[in-house]
Amino acid sequence: MAQRLELHQTFLTMVQNVYFQPPPSVQMKYPCVVYHRDYKDTKFADGMPYANRKRYQVTVIDINPDSTIPDQIAAMPMCTFDRFYTADNLNHDVFKLFF
Repeated sequence: MAQRLELHQTFLTMVQNVYFQPPPSVQMKYPCVVYHRDYKDTKFADGMPYANRKRYQVTVIDINPDSTIPDQIAAMPMCTFDRFYTADNLNHDVFKLFF
């Protein structure tokens, strides 16, 4: 959990509103970063696990289509851009991030 909290703090340096697995009842404020775990990569040697890395799906939601927040997320190590879409007049940039 300490790693996730470190990731959360990293996002807070980029944007004021950060949400981890928000329930539907949460009223989000924009711009924001929403993230959740979506995968775990395990490496094996002799049938035994020796390394685990958690991957997060990170979504930047912003009214501004020219926001610099997605560029900041994209510059993080082990981060790849996944897709972009708009919904409810909001821009969504989705990334996959190992942390």
